[in-house]
Amino acid sequence: MPGGGGVLAVDAAVAGTPSGYSSEITFTVVMSCVMAASGGLIFGYDISITGGLTQMQSFLEAFFPEILEKMNNAQQDAYCIFDSQVLTTFVSSLYLAGVFACLVAGHVTRRVGRRNSMLIGASFFFVGAILNCAAVNIYMLVIGRILLGFAVGFTNQSAPVYLAEIAPARWRGAFTSIFHLFLNVGMLVADLINFRANTIARWGWRLSLGVGIIPAAIILVGAVFIPDSPNSLVLRGKVDEARHSLRRIRGRSADVNAELKDIMHAAEEDSRYKTGAFRRILQREYRPHLVMAIAIPLFFELTGMIVVTLFAPLLFFTIGFTSQKAILGSIITDVVSLAAIMVAALSVDRYGRRYLFILGGGVLLVCLVAMTWIFGAELGTNGGKAMPRPYAVAVVALVCVFVAGFGLSWGPLKWIIPSEIFPLEVRSAGQSMSESISLTLTFVQTQSFLAMLCSFKFGSFAYNAAWVVVMTAFIIFFLPETKGVPIEAMGAVWARHWYWKRFVKPVPAPGPDKQADGPLET
Repeated sequence: MPGGGGVLAVDAAVAGTPSGYSSEITFTVVMSCVMAASGGLIFGYDISITGGLTQMQSFLEAFFPEILEKMNNAQQDAYCIFDSQVLTTFVSSLYLAGVFACLVAGHVTRRVGRRNSMLIGASFFFVGAILNCAAVNIYMLVIGRILLGFAVGFTNQSAPVYLAEIAPARWRGAFTSIFHLFLNVGMLVADLINFRANTIARWGWRLSLGVGIIPAAIILVGAVFIPDSPNSLVLRGKVDEARHSLRRIRGRSADVNAELKDIMHAAEEDSRYKTGAFRRILQREYRPHLVMAIAIPLFFELTGMIVVTLFAPLLFFTIGFTSQKAILGSIITDVVSLAAIMVAALSVDRYGRRYLFILGGGVLLVCLVAMTWIFGAELGTNGGKAMPRPYAVAVVALVCVFVAGFGLSWGPLKWIIPSEIFPLEVRSAGQSMSESISLTLTFVQTQSFLAMLCSFKFGSFAYNAAWVVVMTAFIIFFLPETKGVPIEAMGAVWARHWYWKRFVKPVPAPGPDKQADGPLET
């Protein structure tokens, strides 16, 4: 259908919608966002599938029999059952590969576009899933995980930016949060598959790893039919294609001239620089963007959520649940997380980013302190005594509340903030830097958490609680509110901030005839 299909009834003149910009939600923008966000689905599946696999009998029999022996040893320190360097290498190899892929993806995405970068990622997902499903030794497993890591690097770098660029400014937070929503759908599907596969002797683990082939194939085909973002097209000099893409996205009746003019102005700013984007982002005028590119993923990882997500079944097994009940506990937390993310999607463009960060930080702090107390008082420092059932159930409840707090705040906002704050000239580099830092820290944590749990015992949770205090204070003082601001007009937000205004260039006031200009010539 010309113009991108039908338009849902959304008032274009709502408060907070910038003058000259359309806030219509078209069929094209919905389907494009769903397809782009589906990269999060496979990422979530790969994150969660390993948590169930690493305590699944058929998988351990095939690749880690020594861990199976420790699980069946009644005298074994509960904190140290899964302390295996080979096991953590299998889990963390995906994230190390993702780091290198992210850095490469920044350059590739800038040259070939957001959509084509997502296609490259989907191809890696497809091949990596096949290799893991067919694995006959640990080497094939690790190589498959590395290919999945390459896929994560490309999709995590390009998909959130794509979502932020094509979404209407008024609904950008909600649309960008779809990536995290799909990530959690992938985690829920993985836990459901693990719950069934755990009952299948010998080859159940192949089912868990093989199901990932299906969504990879769907995304690989579906991404071909979505338009590239107009921002990416203009940056590559394809203005006519950008106008056509913008009309598909905004609807046939929408006036796209004002938005296209702002995108072209941002691209002109980019063309004035001779230095590369990665060098450019180190300059003083991009100081707030550089700090956020580092701080947001750093604090995201230090909430402790990644290790709780990855190792939830192992955590539940540690406090006394059977293997099957441990996976069931993980499924419950996935459902809670999905509900919280849906609330966040409905709230982020109404109450703002800062409010959700602060609210979520308070919830995370309370839960981490409570888990520190319960693990210390009831499991002890040597892990030698069983946790009483009421306290074990309390841990599950606290993990659920923790997951809800995270899903309301740092979970979706980790994708929203980096995707919307960078100027066009450093956007690919900034997103690459942010995601590579995130994957590096995930690699470090997946390599060290099981050993840390074995050494620090319940102190592991107190460590994360202290960081939650620091990150919440950082948000209060240094993160400006960005809700409803057009992505190419974000400079004004930094120019008004009490601290960052000393670094950024003053934003020139628009001329009185800005919105009166006629159609753009190319």
